[in-house]
Amino acid sequence: MIRTPLARCIALALTGSAVAPAAQAQTEEGMLIRVTEGQSAEAARLSEAALASEPVSRLDESPSVSLSRLGGRGLDPVIRGQSQERVDVLLDGMRVEGACPNRMDPPTSRLSTALPQVLEVRTSNRTLRWGPIAGGQVVATTAAPEFDGKISTGHVTVGGSDNGNGKLAAASAAVGNDDAYLRLSGGYEEADDYEDGDGDEVRSAFENTEGRVDGAWKADNGFYVKGSASRQEERDVKYASMMDAPKTDTDMYKLEIGSPVANGDWSLMAWQADVDHVMDNFSLREPDMMKMQTLSETRTQGARLVVDQVFNYTKELSFGVDVESNDWDATLYSGMGTPPPTSIASFMWPGVERDRIGVFVEGFHQIRANTKLGAGLRYDRVEMDATEADQTYMVMGSGMSSPATLYAQKYGVNDFEATDDNVSAFVSGEFRLSSYNTLEVIASHSVRSPSVNERYVAKETKKGTWVGNPGLDTEKHHKLELSLNGQADNWHWRPAAWIDEVDDYVYRYEPQNGDIRYKNIDARLLGVEAELGWSNGTWSSTGALASVRGTNKTENQPLPQIPPLMYTHTLAWQHQGHTVEAEWQLARRQDRIDEDSGLDPSESPGYGVFNVNGTHPLTDYLNLSWAVDNLFDKTWAPHVSREDTVTGESYRVNEPGRTFRLALTARW
Repeated sequence: MIRTPLARCIALALTGSAVAPAAQAQTEEGMLIRVTEGQSAEAARLSEAALASEPVSRLDESPSVSLSRLGGRGLDPVIRGQSQERVDVLLDGMRVEGACPNRMDPPTSRLSTALPQVLEVRTSNRTLRWGPIAGGQVVATTAAPEFDGKISTGHVTVGGSDNGNGKLAAASAAVGNDDAYLRLSGGYEEADDYEDGDGDEVRSAFENTEGRVDGAWKADNGFYVKGSASRQEERDVKYASMMDAPKTDTDMYKLEIGSPVANGDWSLMAWQADVDHVMDNFSLREPDMMKMQTLSETRTQGARLVVDQVFNYTKELSFGVDVESNDWDATLYSGMGTPPPTSIASFMWPGVERDRIGVFVEGFHQIRANTKLGAGLRYDRVEMDATEADQTYMVMGSGMSSPATLYAQKYGVNDFEATDDNVSAFVSGEFRLSSYNTLEVIASHSVRSPSVNERYVAKETKKGTWVGNPGLDTEKHHKLELSLNGQADNWHWRPAAWIDEVDDYVYRYEPQNGDIRYKNIDARLLGVEAELGWSNGTWSSTGALASVRGTNKTENQPLPQIPPLMYTHTLAWQHQGHTVEAEWQLARRQDRIDEDSGLDPSESPGYGVFNVNGTHPLTDYLNLSWAVDNLFDKTWAPHVSREDTVTGESYRVNEPGRTFRLALTARW
C-alpha cells in the first residue's frame, strides 16, 4: 500500500506510461499570467502557480472573472455574470465534465498544480472549432518543455502557507529535445481548514495528489504524435455545505497526430476522461442521524479533426468535425445507523447519456492592411436521454417513486429523449483606425443545449425535491461586442461594451423552500469593461474595471449570481527578474439579486482587499516566491460564492483571512 505523498506522486506519474506520449502546445496570445523581465515564460508560470491557492484562482486578476467558492477546492469561474454549464473548460483541448451534481468538482478543479498551465479566458466567438461560446471559455494549455540545447530539463517546487497549514510539493523531469521528449510530473498538496478575517474556521481542508506522463515525437517531414495520461486523487475534501467529498478520482488520456498539408496542416485528437466521485455527510464530520451518501461518475470520450489552410497569405480557412459522448450516473443512498447507508433514496442522474456531433467552417480575410474580416458557421446535433429514468426506489412514507415519476409530476413530461439541432455563427471585424488604435467588432449567435442537471437531475428527500426538466428548449445567445485596443508610448488601453440577448435562457428557481425547478425565460445581459495601463519597463500600473447587468425579461427582475461592479488596480516593479506587485481589488455592494432562484442567499456588501507578492531569483536556477493575501485581514466573500449552509443565516462562504505564502522553485 502506498502511504507517503512522494511515493504516491511517483506511482501516479507512472500510471499511464503505457499510453502513447503527448503534449499540447498553443500560442500564448491573451494569456493571463505575466512574464517578467529576465525570466522565461516557464519560470514566471512556475512562480505564479506555486503561490496560487488553486490553479484557477490565477484568473481573478481580471475583474470580468469572479470565482464561486464552496470550500478550499473546486473554485467555479463566473465570466461576465455567467457560470457553471455556460462556461466551457478545455484542458489541452479536452472537454472534461464534473462528476458531482452539486458541483463540488467543477472542470477547473482538474487544472494541474504539478505542471502549471497557461490560462486564457475567451468571451466571444473568435473561433468555433471548440464549440460555440455561451458565457465564456477557460482554455488551459500545457507548454512543451524548454530544453535550450540540453538533453534534460525539469523543476522541483516546495511551498506552504500559514493560514490552513498548507503544504505543496511538485516536480517534473523531461528528457529528449524539441523534436522528441518524454516527461514525468507529479504533485502533492494538502491543507487544513483556513480562518476568515474574523478568525472563524471555514470548512476547506483537502488533500490532492496527481501525476502525469506526456511526450511527443516529430518527424523531419512535420508529422507528429503527441499523447498524455494523468491521474488525480482528491481525498478528504471538506465543504461548507451539507456534504463533503472524501474521494474523487480522475483519469485522463489523450492522443494526437497531425502533419503539414498543402498550405497549412491537419490534426486529429482523441481523448477520454473518467471521474469517480463520492460525497457524504458522515466521513469528515459528526454524522447526522440520517446518513446520506452519493456515488457518482462521469465518462467522457471525444475526437476532433481540424484542417487549417492559408491562401495568398491573406486568407485563412479552417474546417473540421468533432464527436463527443458523455455518460453520467449518480445514486443517492440514505439510512439510519452504521454508515455507509445502503438504501437507495434517489437516482440523481438516472443513466444520462449525451451524444454530440459537430461540424464547423470558418475563414478570415485580410482585405486591406488595416482591415481583417472573419466569419464562421457551426452545426451541432445533440441527443440526450435518461436511460434509467424508470428505475424505482422507496420513499419513506410515500411508497415507490422514480425519476420518470418526478418528471411527470413536476413538468407533465413523459418523453425523456431530447434531440437538439444547434446552429451557431459569428462575424468579426478588426479595423485599424490609426497607428495606435484598433476597433474590434464581433457579432455571434450561440446555441447551448441544457446540461445534465438542468434536464435530468432527480433528487427526492424529506427536505424537498430537485428535479430537472427534460422538456427544456435550447438556450440561444445573440451577442454583440465592441472593443477598442490601443497603445502609444508607455500607455495601453482597452474600453469594451457588449450585450447578450438570450432566448430560452435556462432559469433555475425555487417554487417553495427546499424545491428546485428549471424553466425557459428570456434574458438580457449587458456590460462594460475598461483597462488603462502604463509601464516604463521597470515600473507599471494598471487599472481594470468590469460591470455586468443581468435582467430576467420574462418576469422583469434581476438574474441571479451577477457580480457587482469590480475594479482591480495593480502597481508593480521589476528588475533583472525581481518583481514586487501590489494589488487592490474593489467591489461595490450588490443589491440587485434574485431570491427566487435560491442562488442569491442575500444582498452582499462591498469590499476592498489588498494583496502583495514578489518573485526573486536567488541563482540562475533557483527562485523564491512569496505573497501576502488579504494583507489587512478583511472578512469578505465574492457575491457569486455559494451559501455557507453549515453556519446558515444566508452567509456566503468567506474567503481566507490574512495568508502568507512562500515557495521555492529549482529549475534545470
